[in-house]
Amino acid sequence: MPMRTALYPGTFDPVTLGHIDIILRAARLCDKLVIGVAINSGKGPLFDLDERVAMIERACAPLAEETGTEICVHPFENLLIDCARDVGAQLIVRGLRAVADFEYEFQMVGMNRALDSSVETVFLMAEARHQAIASKLVKEIARLGGDVTKFVTPDVRAALLEKYGPAQP
Repeated sequence: MPMRTALYPGTFDPVTLGHIDIILRAARLCDKLVIGVAINSGKGPLFDLDERVAMIERACAPLAEETGTEICVHPFENLLIDCARDVGAQLIVRGLRAVADFEYEFQMVGMNRALDSSVETVFLMAEARHQAIASKLVKEIARLGGDVTKFVTPDVRAALLEKYGPAQP
């Protein structure tokens, strides 16, 4: 049986517990899961590429052990469908939180299918407790001195504190 490789792309600025939930569940569906970290300098990420890759690698190590799935991180700056081809992925995994996510993702699937119909897209709904988590909101909470413990790993929380400093009295 051929190896099933899936690609889970995103900016991961920073990786959240919602992302980790999708990674864990996607890892159970394939033999190899590639976490595609979009370089996406146009978005002006808080964390540079090396920092985002390192955070994801640390978060994924126990997931790979738990699932027995090879999980690797692959930065990319090209089209998503080209990245899928580059890593040999037959599946693109996308996480959904709300209807607004679906509308955007629906358009992306159509475009990706037009570019390469051999790559399927699989949607995973975020667990209910993670549906409100968005990297953008996590950064805003951290920037304003709020507690992000419920949304990110301790490693990511420490990295956010290093960027923004502790809460001001």
